[in-house]
Amino acid sequence: MTTVGHPRRAPVPGVRDGRDVRWEAHRTERRRQLVEAALRAVRTHGAGVGMDEIATEAGTSKTVLYRHLGDRAGLYRAVVEAVDGRILADLAQARATGDDVVERIAAMVRSYLRLVEQDPEIYRFVMTRPLETTEVDPADPVHQLTDRIAEQLGAILREHLETVGHPDAATLAPLWGHMVVGMVRSASEHRLTRPVEDAQDAETLARAVVALLRPALTDTHP
Repeated sequence: MTTVGHPRRAPVPGVRDGRDVRWEAHRTERRRQLVEAALRAVRTHGAGVGMDEIATEAGTSKTVLYRHLGDRAGLYRAVVEAVDGRILADLAQARATGDDVVERIAAMVRSYLRLVEQDPEIYRFVMTRPLETTEVDPADPVHQLTDRIAEQLGAILREHLETVGHPDAATLAPLWGHMVVGMVRSASEHRLTRPVEDAQDAETLARAVVALLRPALTDTHP
């Protein structure tokens, strides 16, 4: 005798199976754990850390790393994404500091430089691209990060320039935003190449950068 069970429901378009949702959540969490392990390994072993050292830190194998993050370029992009989130969150908080344009930009500059001061090997790792990732690549993670930082700075600068009636606010603001990022990056890299006993702290570097910017930001004459 044939037993007829309940007919299987056809999948509803646009509705995902619960198992797929749980598996995706698992993959996302595992990826986060592996990226955190990679950050710890970079701090311990330096910017030249290898996949073996990262796998050891994560308590897993390179096969698992490759499965979740792809090749070294994929790992690099995942680490940059994590650092990107941290930097942008810190900058957003600094950006909300008061109403004075100089102080707001100073707070953002200090926030960036403190990251370099506190996590120099992470900064070196981010800035030292793997061979598979180049500066000329439009999707280069470093360019994407610096572009977002420059956009935040540009928004503050445009607001200020428009407030003081500068006729070229729309043109100058984005340019100045990128120029500030370039200056801060240059100061960061200079600091990292100095002997520890000669390296200036983040606060000193921030004051130097702001001292150079202040005349342009306080001069109300177009």
